[in-house]
Amino acid sequence: MMAMTTVRGAAAAMVVLALLGGCQKKDPATPGPAETAGRKLDQATDKAGRQLTEAAQQANQQITDAAKETSQQIDKATEAAGEKLNQATEQAGKKLEQAGEKMQEKAREREASTPAK
Repeated sequence: MMAMTTVRGAAAAMVVLALLGGCQKKDPATPGPAETAGRKLDQATDKAGRQLTEAAQQANQQITDAAKETSQQIDKATEAAGEKLNQATEQAGKKLEQAGEKMQEKAREREASTPAK
């Protein structure tokens, strides 16, 4: 049984050494698998970051454009409302003037019909 455990231990040690040997660089000038994977991850992260930045800039531009359009529409509506208010004020003024003239006319008629004292 002891021999079997020793054989298993030796086999496990050889597997570990083989795996570690597979992770080592064969040529110091070429990157290893972990470094290659890291570089690919960095590239993917950079690309995603650029895409997110571009999307944010586009969204910001769309919001700015929408705000300008809304502001222009509000300005037009305000101007139209102001014109209508001016017209209504002018009409109300004319009607008040007409009412005042009628009141003055009635007062003159009363004075003319009343005998002098």
